[in-house]
Amino acid sequence: MEEEKKYDVTAVGELLIDFIRSGSSEQGNPLYEANPGGAPCNVLAMLQKLGRRTAFIGKVGRDGFGRQLTEAIKDAGIDPSGLVYDDEIHTTLSLVHKTPDGDRDFSFYRNPGADVVLRAEEMREDLIRQAKILHFGSLSLTDEPVRSATHRALAIAEEEGLIRSFDPNLRPPLWPDLEQAHEQIDWGLQHCDVLKISDNELQWFTGCQDFDAGIAWLRERYPITLITLSLGPDGSRAYWQDCRAEVPAYLQAGTIDTTGAGDTFCGCVLDAVLTCGLQNLNEEKLKDMLKFANAAASLVTTRRGALRVMPDRESVRNFLCERG
Repeated sequence: MEEEKKYDVTAVGELLIDFIRSGSSEQGNPLYEANPGGAPCNVLAMLQKLGRRTAFIGKVGRDGFGRQLTEAIKDAGIDPSGLVYDDEIHTTLSLVHKTPDGDRDFSFYRNPGADVVLRAEEMREDLIRQAKILHFGSLSLTDEPVRSATHRALAIAEEEGLIRSFDPNLRPPLWPDLEQAHEQIDWGLQHCDVLKISDNELQWFTGCQDFDAGIAWLRERYPITLITLSLGPDGSRAYWQDCRAEVPAYLQAGTIDTTGAGDTFCGCVLDAVLTCGLQNLNEEKLKDMLKFANAAASLVTTRRGALRVMPDRESVRNFLCERG
């Protein structure tokens, strides 16, 4: 009989504070709200809202922001026992600015930040061994020692036969140069079964402007079972074996912040993988997965922040019913 796993998904990576513009003071100065964030934990928060069991491995500073983040993931239901504290390095911070075209620009205070100094020997390996899926991103590949810790986490996942999920989540300011980013994302692509990639990341990494051509380029080089492509306001696509599915986005007039929308989408994809597995998909299941993920992401864009504001399954289903 197969051993029952304690966790559906364990994630390794960054946990940080996203300072997001929330208005202006009486003097006209910008006001920023300190939102808990970090892509891997955002993904876990969405999964928790969908009734999944999750655990996080990462590092924060032993400071006020570290305490805030600890409480945030506890409140979200994420197992915090893999969270490590650094007595000298402060918690990583990010300022999120909205550009004139509605996109986001990130400024990081991470030279270093606590998430970068997680060491392999500090990881709770049992949190990986007791999971069905290990999720990671490229921010834990930018520097040592967290890069070696991530490599160790993936080695354990491969020993145990876990499904490996990767989101490149490219943030150019965090890399010495984009050549190093390309090298490390290449490593991530070699070690994943499920890939969530955005349109601009696909074009940058492959050099292909046509999305289907870019996916074909990836599939020629990497043995990735399921690839999902987020297209922002144009929706999303999924590729599995010979199946290709595409679903439009659910655009809303009330959108105020797209931070975390991709992580919400990714969490929903992993929820579908947990339900259906990776060997029993088809075009209909891919479309259902994308509709649900697009709807959840749309709901998050109407809320400031990400980790604390993920929608539950009933809210997403009600939204889909309203949209017909």
